[in-house]
Amino acid sequence: MLIVMTPLATAPEVDAVIARLVEKGYDVHRSTGAERTVLGAVGHVQESDRRFFEDMPGVFEVVRISEPYKLAGRTFQPRNSIVSVRGVPVGGDEVVVMAGPCTIETPGQVRESARAVAKAGARILRGGAFKPRTSPYSYQGMGVEGWKILREAADEFDLATVSEVMDASQIDDALPYVDLLQVGARNMQNFTFLKELGKTRKPVLLKRGLSATIEEWLLSAEYVMAGGNRDVILCERGIRTFERYTRNTLDISAIPVVKKLSHLPIVADPSHGTGHREQVAPMALAAAAAGADGLLIEVHPDPDRALCDGPQSLLPEQFEKLMDQLRIVVPAVGKRL
Repeated sequence: MLIVMTPLATAPEVDAVIARLVEKGYDVHRSTGAERTVLGAVGHVQESDRRFFEDMPGVFEVVRISEPYKLAGRTFQPRNSIVSVRGVPVGGDEVVVMAGPCTIETPGQVRESARAVAKAGARILRGGAFKPRTSPYSYQGMGVEGWKILREAADEFDLATVSEVMDASQIDDALPYVDLLQVGARNMQNFTFLKELGKTRKPVLLKRGLSATIEEWLLSAEYVMAGGNRDVILCERGIRTFERYTRNTLDISAIPVVKKLSHLPIVADPSHGTGHREQVAPMALAAAAAGADGLLIEVHPDPDRALCDGPQSLLPEQFEKLMDQLRIVVPAVGKRL
């Protein structure tokens, strides 16, 4: 439910409405614009509840929000949100590129990757320290030591960091090293984990689940936001379909759909979305043209010897070429790189 106050509503009138909302059991989210205050009431809304507020002093209008995702939707927040990742704004007029190796292997490998992606124009260094692999016998990552390596390389080349956190027990360990906490596709509907991320004040990158609808994806974002953390970035990383020529099917159409439904920034991961090196650049360009706020690209100095996802990782020179191509495409859709 949305309660729109009149432009002349006084502070005591606004406080009185908030107090009644709390009395009725709602969580209240206040948005103060240049002309008026809007109060978002999150909870189970009964039709009769509207009448309790419509005649209160200072109330202009009471609107019932139809979509199930109240905080992630545009009804309460019509303007695009910008999420700051260690000073890097995601969601504005800049397409932010996050790049680096799928998995942290050695200090030298991460440093070389960081140097290459920073030189080409990336703003955020990616790298996995804990790897949720399909097989328990595959390489599982370096753990916290990997995050330390990632942080050191990022600081040297003035980059922010993004890395996956697999469960609530890892959050505190990640906070000193990771600027953007990534939720992997397999954890998109781990609601207990999402609630814990809602208690943090670090930005969250929420990847779409393998078979998730857009509504389910936005509701997962709602779990984080309902806990108090509004800094959520959505990531389209491909969904599972019957197609076998790509690792997943990168749903480019989800980008404009999400842009219409939600104020949250959305980025695309063409590396996981395709699974093949030669397909990454075309899909990255397509995602940028579709309006993505950023890209998540895997780059490795020697992908043929990578411990994880080498076939979908770009060589540094391929990444540099892609960045040059993006500098042509991105301005055509009214943004900058």
